[in-house]
Amino acid sequence: MRIGMRVFMYLRGTEIGRDAEGNRYFIERWSRGRGVRRRRWVLYPRDAEASSVPAEWHAWLHHTTDAPLTEMPRYPWQRPHLRNATGTASAYRPPGHDSMGGQRAAADGDYESWAPAPPQMSAVPRIGQALETEQQP
Repeated sequence: MRIGMRVFMYLRGTEIGRDAEGNRYFIERWSRGRGVRRRRWVLYPRDAEASSVPAEWHAWLHHTTDAPLTEMPRYPWQRPHLRNATGTASAYRPPGHDSMGGQRAAADGDYESWAPAPPQMSAVPRIGQALETEQQP
């Protein structure tokens, strides 16, 4: 972490909490003026990956809630938060993906791609053609 960020956090910030990933959450000690909300920010333990912030802390960072929702009960249907894996080795790739062999299983009857019908030529002359024929003697 840069020395300037450490000084800024020491002088202007107060640590509010941490999450399971090791992210640290801060808020400004003093308001910057009347009607101006105090800034909130997060420090990541590794690379700055915004998708590593869980929903309860995301709501607090964006001033949706006054306090983090860390004490809320977890229901059995809720899954633990996972960061976005796009572009990594652990990203989801369906069976027909190029890096997974490029062969997908055939669907019911497979599919036939759509092709537009060729345009039909109409027997009605265009307006410009009709005017030209009337002017000729």
